[in-house]
Amino acid sequence: MAVSPQDVKKLREATGAGMLDCKNALVATDGDFKAAEKHLKEQGLANAGNRSDRATNEGGVFTRVSGNKAVLVQITCETDFVAKNDNFKKAGETVLDAIFENGYTEPNTELAELLKEYIALLKENMTVKTVKVMNIAEGELVVDYVHSGIVAVLTKVKTSDVSNEAVKAFAFDCALHVAAFQPPFFNRAAVDASYLKEQEDIFATQTANLGKPEKIVAGIVKGKINKHLSQICFVDQKFVKNDKISVSDAAKEVAKETGLTVELVDYALTVVGK
Repeated sequence: MAVSPQDVKKLREATGAGMLDCKNALVATDGDFKAAEKHLKEQGLANAGNRSDRATNEGGVFTRVSGNKAVLVQITCETDFVAKNDNFKKAGETVLDAIFENGYTEPNTELAELLKEYIALLKENMTVKTVKVMNIAEGELVVDYVHSGIVAVLTKVKTSDVSNEAVKAFAFDCALHVAAFQPPFFNRAAVDASYLKEQEDIFATQTANLGKPEKIVAGIVKGKINKHLSQICFVDQKFVKNDKISVSDAAKEVAKETGLTVELVDYALTVVGK
């Protein structure tokens, strides 16, 4: 079938594969974009880090932990210049105030209305893109962290002593970890079954393409899946402060050192442009 240059370009932007490889993938899949993308992954030709849906918006992030609630917010704007403006920062605090006062849990028309004053001042369009709210129960500690004004993180730890300094330091180190590695999933249970099935299919095809005997393909695929999960799940990733152990193992070490219960239970992340 005939493949348009526009479709080839779109697939290249989504996968990072070569133009000819993209064209061949579209021809092989009768122009089915999703199937062509999967075909390139199976052939090991796609670069998962280069995706066309990655946003280019400027903006900033804001966090607050107060009482029994923690919140992170992302507000987008048109230029980096405005994102660094004091009035933009005031807008972030205004939105946080409204969330705490009214119990909002997602972007809404009320928050959009609050931005109109700042839009008039800064002469740029602004939107509340992300709102994430984390409730804090008794025996839970939440730490917030903002990196360079564009990455915001909340990490929640369940512990028998929320005032313990070592536990607080661990929770903060976990926030640094999330900011650095930006894991897409908390743990293996959080990974979507359809995503796992797709990865298994891709790894199986890749392994078969290497000419491996069919009887050992399943074992190789299982190993690849386990390695992949350890890379994308927060608690299974190598800890930012000690790459010889996982994040969950680091929690166990803190528990052993302090004699307290220390369990990672949740995290939230937002990144400007994503």
